[in-house]
Amino acid sequence: MSQSLAPDSGPALALEAPPPHESRLELAAVTKRYGDTVAVDGIDLRIEGGSYCCLLGPSGCGKTSTLRMIAGHEIASEGDIVLGSRNITNLPAAARGTAMMFQSYALFPHLSVLDNVAFSLKMKGVDKAARHARARELLALVDMDAYAARLPAQLSGGQQQRVALARALITEPRALLLDEPLSALDPFLRVRMRAELKRWQKTLGFTFVHVTHSQEEAMGLADLVVVMNAGRIEQAGSPRAVFDAPRTEFVARFIGSHNVVHTPAGKVAVRSDRIRLAPQGDGVPVTVTACEYQGTHVQVALATAQGEEWTATVPDQVFHAAPIEPGAALRAAWAPEAAHRLQA
Repeated sequence: MSQSLAPDSGPALALEAPPPHESRLELAAVTKRYGDTVAVDGIDLRIEGGSYCCLLGPSGCGKTSTLRMIAGHEIASEGDIVLGSRNITNLPAAARGTAMMFQSYALFPHLSVLDNVAFSLKMKGVDKAARHARARELLALVDMDAYAARLPAQLSGGQQQRVALARALITEPRALLLDEPLSALDPFLRVRMRAELKRWQKTLGFTFVHVTHSQEEAMGLADLVVVMNAGRIEQAGSPRAVFDAPRTEFVARFIGSHNVVHTPAGKVAVRSDRIRLAPQGDGVPVTVTACEYQGTHVQVALATAQGEEWTATVPDQVFHAAPIEPGAALRAAWAPEAAHRLQA
């Protein structure tokens, strides 16, 4: 069924979205070794067709190697990668039904915007008139048709990203792969482009797989968040599930806004906005080590007598009504239901 942009989002363009079962992506026991180094360690992952998946984790966790194996820029050492009903594990990149948007956008500096978008069709032998017509349609989709004659150097970062997206879409992929596409943008534009990526994904109906190290980016974009660490998947789930119920200490700390608390029964995670601070009463004795104003709230860094470091998020009105100074001795408490038990 054809899908097109909403009337207020630029020129409409009919694109044939693949049926969800044809864009479903599955990884089974996928491993990637570089010599003696294991970059990806036997991961299993199912990404439903037409969904937005973010691979999230620190540098070296295996997320980019995973993306490159899906794209065909790296070959899996073991395991299988299936897109729809096709096993694409050993297929060349051009035959997989995927398209890649690189972190640098990788636009050809000597080619116009129009020819950058049309380049893959040129390599397939499509005649100039036909490939330029299709490229103009896709530039209209991303509201860049007025810039068709410009060179990449004459575009802003956000405009270059739009061109890179149009160039990826011209191959009519079943899955679009994005390698930290927002990292080069300033914070304001990054938020704007997040909204546009999400809109494009919903409009086009493709599966998007997006690599990022930003928890905020993953939470804002993804239907499925996959947290990776040391080549393995620590947790996969909806943004809310991962944020509200981190499975391990690594996920709790990496996602942020959680404190890992040691109790006689084991470790629990407590969100920083669930911690209440008071000068006396019940709770754990803590010392304030720093206060950082964040606009809507103040981040209060705390230290326990046992050397644990916690953070409490205090609404700005509450903080300024009763200011807290570094060095203050307080009590930190939380409701029993605010403590989420972590796996050992």
